[in-house]
Amino acid sequence: MERTVPSTASEEIELYLKTIYSLLRSTSEVQIRTLEEAHAGTDSSLHLDAREYWPDASAFIYASLRLPDCISDVTSVVLGQTNKVFEQHGYEDVADWQPVSARARRRRCAFDGEQTLACFIASRSDIDDFVPTLVAYQIEWNKLNLLLTWCGEGMIDQAVGDKAVFTELADALQMSVSDLERLRAIWGADQFADKLKQIKVQRCSFRLRLLNGSLTEYWRATQIWWNNFQSHSPELAQRPVYFISSNTHSVANLLTGFGLQQKDKIVGFLERSGNEDLLAEWRNIQDCQVPSSIENFLYYALKKMQSTEEGAYLIDAQHQCEESLGLVRVLSNHTFDVETQAIELRRLSPEIIDPRLAQSDWGFLKKSDAVIVNIDYPLGLAAYNILTVVAEHTGAMLGIYIMGKAATLNGILGDVMIPSVSQDEHSRNTYLFRNAFTADDVAPYLAYGSVMDNQKSVSVLGTFLQNNRLMDVIYREGYTDIEMEAGPYLSAVYEMSRPKRHPIDEIVNLYGVPFDVGILHYASDTPLSKGKNLGAGTLSYRGIDSTYGSTIAILRRIFALERERCA
Repeated sequence: MERTVPSTASEEIELYLKTIYSLLRSTSEVQIRTLEEAHAGTDSSLHLDAREYWPDASAFIYASLRLPDCISDVTSVVLGQTNKVFEQHGYEDVADWQPVSARARRRRCAFDGEQTLACFIASRSDIDDFVPTLVAYQIEWNKLNLLLTWCGEGMIDQAVGDKAVFTELADALQMSVSDLERLRAIWGADQFADKLKQIKVQRCSFRLRLLNGSLTEYWRATQIWWNNFQSHSPELAQRPVYFISSNTHSVANLLTGFGLQQKDKIVGFLERSGNEDLLAEWRNIQDCQVPSSIENFLYYALKKMQSTEEGAYLIDAQHQCEESLGLVRVLSNHTFDVETQAIELRRLSPEIIDPRLAQSDWGFLKKSDAVIVNIDYPLGLAAYNILTVVAEHTGAMLGIYIMGKAATLNGILGDVMIPSVSQDEHSRNTYLFRNAFTADDVAPYLAYGSVMDNQKSVSVLGTFLQNNRLMDVIYREGYTDIEMEAGPYLSAVYEMSRPKRHPIDEIVNLYGVPFDVGILHYASDTPLSKGKNLGAGTLSYRGIDSTYGSTIAILRRIFALERERCA
């Protein structure tokens, strides 16, 4: 059988990774600028204009959204797995530093308030993701720095309130007006001028240090994560488990129906807040003018309300409701940022569960001893580490379900892809497996977009670690679903059903594993569409449709299996 492995298609990316890890072996800080040439040499599909003198606005925005806002004040970045690792290297008070986070990437970070950023990493994948993001940010910042030095005094301040001057400023920065408006939206209108002034007077020059890159420390961090979770749910050691990798909201919302119970409060909030877009959507739903789900809309609007001072009280109210129904949330406070939920099926209340999960007979719930372990999906190899430790410390594994974002080469934003083949760039294995889901399981609950089953996915090393040459091989081999977790999860599945460690660079048959395996990806990126990467926008409200459609399919599958098991 002919088989072209995508990772072999780009020597430039391999060279870039080798350069990164050779530098990080140093016991002292290294300059990020050392990596700029190797970064530009990859011709990353997310950073096509890295070598040009004009800014690559999409790359800069993409990187900015995946770094904490304080990054503009940072000169030194340190990476470690646990508080103890930081303490051993002289950063004894990291736990007392200011917690900071990025808007579009979950990674536990802390800022000392001066110039140092500490980031907690869960696996090598965090390095593969974080370092190129940092390099891209520095490259684009310094392009803007150079262009801003040619701008006249006062132009930045004048551009704030004068559209004509704003257009002149965009021209001076060699970018479109829409790109400059996107930057203003990210920084905030009140911070826009200050941020540009900071870029004008200050070049970006990051220093980076990896405190410990050993596999042992990654495993130790994962064990600390698990111990923290198990201390809140000690009964898991004896209970059968359905494992879900998704997010922290969709499973909880569907099983508790909390957002549906707050309908009047949510609608009243929207009317008072004057959010015309959401109000218009609500009226259209009421008038049956759009196919949007009332339930999905309320879940989305609830989150918006909870993010305001007026609606913040609903956060505690929701958690109290969840705990009364056997749903326990456990934050990760000592290592990487992966929140976990333990949900006892027998304590759920059928009367308030989302109506789309309705069963002809809910009697099986009271007989169930099973627990759902739902985690906020991790990045890359952390998925392998986490699923392995969960499998080692829980009762019988009944099902493993992975839901997450992916790039699509043959669909549009919001489509759902269901793979039956997964190429893992970490192990270089091609996994063949029987996916628990088909298009018919998701389509009835999807108002927008399409569902494509029998797809082929590829788990890539990092978002910046892709270029046109690699994408061409991926597409020619029929891999249209590009993500970061399925492969590592399937490596763990192999070891849960075989008496040895997963192989390397093989075609692996996972048919016949003794538990259910289901993978659903929803499209958040269309890299073959010019400008349509995640730097160009977000899924926003429309993304809720594919998220909840996928989650409904997962929970209905669990209920069907549990009804049969408890019969």
